[in-house]
This record gives sequence, structure tokens and C-alpha cells, in this order.
Amino acid sequence: MYLENIQSPDDLKKVPQEKLAELAAEVRSRIVSVVSKTGGHLASSLGAVELAIAVHYCFSAPDDVVIWDVGHQAYAHKILTGRNSRFETLRQKDGLSGFPCRTESVYDPFTTGHSSTAVSLAAGKAAARDLKGTREKVVAIVGDGALTGGMCFEALNHVGHLGKDMTVILNSNDMAIAPSVGALSTYLNKILSKPIYNRFRDARDAFLKQRLGRIGPRLQKLVDKFEELLKGLIVPGIFFEEMGFKYFGPLDGHNTALLITTLQNISRLKGPVLLHVVTKKGKGFTPAEDQPVRFHGTSCFDMVSGEVVAAPEKPRASFTDIFGGALLSLAQHNKAIAGITAAMPEGTGLAPFAKAYPERFFDVGIAEQHAVGFAAGLCHAGLKPYVAVYSTFLQRAYDQICEEVCLQNLGVVLCLDRAGLVGEDGPTHHGVFDIAYLRSLPNMSMMAPADKDDLEAMLAFAQEFPTPLAIRYPKDTAPELRRDAPFSPIRHGRAEVLLGGADVTILALGSMVAASLDAAGILLREGIRATVVNMRFAKPLDENIIFKCYDGTRALVTVEEGVLAGGFGSGVLEALDADGRLFASPKKVKRLGLPSSFVTFDKRKELLRQYGLDREGIAAAAREVLGVS
Repeated sequence: MYLENIQSPDDLKKVPQEKLAELAAEVRSRIVSVVSKTGGHLASSLGAVELAIAVHYCFSAPDDVVIWDVGHQAYAHKILTGRNSRFETLRQKDGLSGFPCRTESVYDPFTTGHSSTAVSLAAGKAAARDLKGTREKVVAIVGDGALTGGMCFEALNHVGHLGKDMTVILNSNDMAIAPSVGALSTYLNKILSKPIYNRFRDARDAFLKQRLGRIGPRLQKLVDKFEELLKGLIVPGIFFEEMGFKYFGPLDGHNTALLITTLQNISRLKGPVLLHVVTKKGKGFTPAEDQPVRFHGTSCFDMVSGEVVAAPEKPRASFTDIFGGALLSLAQHNKAIAGITAAMPEGTGLAPFAKAYPERFFDVGIAEQHAVGFAAGLCHAGLKPYVAVYSTFLQRAYDQICEEVCLQNLGVVLCLDRAGLVGEDGPTHHGVFDIAYLRSLPNMSMMAPADKDDLEAMLAFAQEFPTPLAIRYPKDTAPELRRDAPFSPIRHGRAEVLLGGADVTILALGSMVAASLDAAGILLREGIRATVVNMRFAKPLDENIIFKCYDGTRALVTVEEGVLAGGFGSGVLEALDADGRLFASPKKVKRLGLPSSFVTFDKRKELLRQYGLDREGIAAAAREVLGVS
């Protein structure tokens, strides 16, 4: 057993190279054992075990800077950098984050959770190093999915221009390029990565430029063209060479000895270097190898069979499931509807739509900016695009929402999945800022469904709505609130009163409606009668209902699953202030929501309780504004 003796990369370097395969097997076993109990990003991390070993064997982190893009591949990195003893706490309260986290370890220079950022971060570190005159190595490790994000290409372009000494490792686990991994590419990289070859190439360039005068540049062009033709025929990666990188690869990402030899050689080179490795998702765990998408982000599972551990049967479908089914049904009758996602067809519920209407389904890759701009183009041409994206990732497209959608006043429908608290994925993934950053935009309307009926009706309403519209819904099952009550049709900017009472009004938005109704039940048993309003719209607000409830009850509570700063509750206060009611007849108004801070990771239910957004917390807030103990 080697793993139990590794507390840092220094301990890793003491393991003989011929024993690193055994270490890799131990690391994989550790990852599978823990993730089977905690859930997490399994397949990509299993595929990157040898890569993590090789990187820490060759570089000297934390003195050298190693940045993992997103962090889906970084579990082995965590284990090898002193966190193995705590690895069972992965994604648990007060435990290890599921992503690199700079407050967790000095080996994580950045907290990362969104794709395509590592090259930019590494470029900044390399430029700062040169300005300060220090000598640390800088390494960025990106997955092939990162290359679908524009930020990664922008950074590669800039790095090639700057010519800074840094290494980008591209880990591709797309099986389509696996045939490139073989004897020829291995042999070429053994040659191309050796210092003697690169010294020869540098000397050749100097000779042609300095010794041959006018003939030199012409001869240089001929030599370059010949080398480009040769590389174009036998070496993948001419694209990166043209951007200013020295390219090596693709290499077998599971051949630790080859990775170490290559990294040791290329780490001595000057200028930007890109090493391309090919790995197999789920490597070493057959169920994950066979179903890499299913095990990309997984819940708890049986270690032997790979079957998901039976959870209590869900009595209701999730909002995501309802969205997918409702949009599919609408598209059957409305040929103008198009579905757009940014590399998340399964996660957003669009997979059935993609299968049924492939010509109207567009997966743009990890490119949220393009997704929104593309949707604007479709809408301008007469189609009705529904952009399904996690709330946290839509933050990346703020400029496109503002400029391409709102400024043009186009009827693009933004469907914000995972709005609010998402649980174990933590601060990089909580979708808590969308109300605040969308509510301020001109021409934007914003809705939040309370239940299944609301979401289905909102999606249907959106078909004919001519201007920008966002619909936000949580990572949760959808309650059924109307078994006995009639459903009020969706009308722009109109709320509905679900329960009447003279003591306190609870203005609830979206996911908070069900908890507010439960809170009203608690209060009623204490003799406190509450009015509960399903606000439906964060913008425009139903000011008529707000004013009527303000006048008709003793106090007001607003409840939202988003940050309070600039959120729904702020909008209610703004309306009351603009109308003059706050001064003419002052009453207590309490806003419930999330603080303007990055919320940690824990189970969603526990986080809601912690921030007073469950039924007990809402009931307590109502008692507080009424002055009842």
C-alpha cells in the first residue's frame, strides 16, 4: 500500500516509477469507494488519475502553480495533496468541496467550478511571475469540453501572443480521437519533446535569420512551410502551433512513465507549450467506463454493480422533468419552438426534445454567451427559442442578455434550471443571483413557478409573449398545490392569492410558495391568520395585490430563494416606497432570502433551514413582524 503514506506531492516523489501503476489503482479504488457513498463527479476523475500523478511527480506544487479547470477531474489531485484522510467528507457539510477550493488547500490556487477559465488564470500567474522575476512553473489542466468555451480560446490566443513560459495540458476523453493514440504518435513525441530536438530547432531558426541575410527569411518560409506540411500530415495539433504553442501529443494519458518523461522534457522549454493527452472516462470502474455520461455526476451507487442506491421513491416529478415534458408537448403543435442548451441536454431535461426534434434542437457546447446570442438570431428570424441553462452558468452570458436580447426587445425565453440553492455542489453552482441581475434589465420579465401547473402554464404563456422572458425554477421536486383549488390563468405581471388572513401577508416567489403555505398552517394553529400570495412574477410585480395586502394586514413578509440585495423583496420595498405607503402608513416589512455572500455546500434542505427559508423559518419571521413570541 503506497497511498496511505502519501501526505503531499513530496511523498509521491518517493514512490518508484515502476510502482506508480499500483498507486493509481489504489487512488481509483479510494475514489470509487468514497463517491459511491457521497455522490460526485466520478467518470472524469477516474480518467485523470495517472495525469494527476504525473503532474505532481514532475512539478513542485504549491511553489509551482497547477490549476485544474472546473475540477471535474481533480479528485486524484485532492487525494495526492494531503486530503486523503478527509476524502470521506467530500461534498458533505464542513467537509471537502467537490471542486478545487482555495480556502481548503494551498494546492488549490483558485476556487473553480465553471469551465474554460484555467488558461486565463494561468496566463495571469505567468505574467505576474515574469514581472516579479520569480521562476515558478505554471500549468493549466483543461478538459476537451473547455475548448467549446470562448474564454479558453481567447486565453490561448493571448498566451500565444505573449509567449510566456507556461504549460497547458489538454485532457481529451472523447473516444473518437482514441485511434490517434498509438506507436507513431508516441514515437514522435519522444523525439519532439527531447531538449536536443528543440535546441536544434531554435538553433536552426537563429542560423537562418542571422547568417543568411536576405536569403534567410525566404529560406525560413520554405523550411516553415515544409515543416507545417509534414506536421499537418503526421502530427495533430497544427492549430495550436499556429496560435504560438509548441504542441505535443496526443499521448496515452494512462501511460504514467510516458507522461512523466514528456512532462520532464517539455517543462524545460521556453514559451507556451501544449501537451495533449487522451484518457478514458471512468477508467478502472467498468460501470463508469460503459456509461460515462451517467457517471459524470452521480448520486450514491453500489460499488459492485454500479447501480444507483435506491432512494426513497419521489412522490412527484422534478421541475426539470416537468420542463422537459411540457416543452416537448408544446413543440408538437408549435413548429416555431426551438430548444437550446449549453452542453447540458440531460441536466436541463432537453434530451427528449433533442430526440424528437433534432432539427430544432441546438447544443452549442460550453458557450453560454453564444447560446443567448444564437437564440436572439433565431428569434429575430421568427422562431421561438427556449434557452435551458443552469442559473449559475447563465451569469456568463449577462452581456448577451442585455445587448442581444433586451436591447433588441426579442422574445427569447430563458429557462433557468437549478435556480436557488443546489446543495452539495456549493458556491460555484448555487443559482442565487439571477433575480437581482435580471430584474434590473429593461424589457425583461421574470417568472417563478410555485408548482407543476404553474411551470406548464408559464411555458405555454411564453409561446406568445413578444419580449424577453426568464422562468426560474429550483433543483427540487414540484409540489402539487391545487388539488382542490382552481388554477388561475397566467397573466403578465399578475399574482394570485392562495390563502386569505387578516394578520400578516406572506408574499412568496416560486419555490417558496409551498413552504409559505405550510408556515401559514403552523401560524393558524397558533391563532395567527396569514394571507399567502403566489407572486409568480419577480418583474413586473403585481403592485395592486401588494398594496391591497399591505393595507389589509398588520405586517408583510417577502420570501425568495435568492440574494436579498436587489432581489424580489427589494422590488416590493421599492414599489411601496414609490407609492408613498411606507411613509404614509408605516408597517413592518421583513424580507427573507439569502445574504450577499457565497453560500457553502450542504444538502439543499439543510441550507434552506439554515437561512430561514423553510416553513419554521417563515413562521418565525411572521411572528417577529407581528411582535408575537
